[in-house]
Amino acid sequence: MKNLLLSTVIGLGFATAAVADVTEYKLDASHSQIVFSWNHLGYSSTTGVYSGFDGTIMFDDADAANSSVEVAFPADSLFTGWAERTAHILSPDFFNAEANPTVSFKSTGIEVTGENTGIITGDLTLNGVTKSVALDATMNQMGEHPMAKMPWAGFDATTTVLRSDFNVGNFAPFVGDEVTIEISIEAMKAM
Repeated sequence: MKNLLLSTVIGLGFATAAVADVTEYKLDASHSQIVFSWNHLGYSSTTGVYSGFDGTIMFDDADAANSSVEVAFPADSLFTGWAERTAHILSPDFFNAEANPTVSFKSTGIEVTGENTGIITGDLTLNGVTKSVALDATMNQMGEHPMAKMPWAGFDATTTVLRSDFNVGNFAPFVGDEVTIEISIEAMKAM
């Protein structure tokens, strides 16, 4: 049951909790990343990565629906593997990172779908636009970290969004409007 509950907390999104059994977890910035990809002119899939960000999971051991996730990071921390592409994606053609410097996600609800799975609904803010998204989440593991010797949890989540919903839809449909997002995080019990 504990695995089921934590799975609902996954990758970035739950409703705020005020229950006595709520435990705070901090994301492990060195082992948390968001990878997103889109179709480029029908020739290839191009990717971008956000990594090294912080966030908080408030996990309710008794009822995962009372858990929450909140993450925010600088839009300009994007890595695409090619400086010119990164600069273009951060320009007003897409993310407009100078005018909208923060990307954030704040959970609004959880639906438990299995022993280690759930759907986390939350508000994604990108380019100054906030839209509700649903993350298909899986809790990979929860227990004592073998090196840190403290409570640890790991989650994966996926979703798909339309760039145009966040006013970053330039060059669509040639550059794919649909963006696949894959999230993998680790989190440690806050001390």
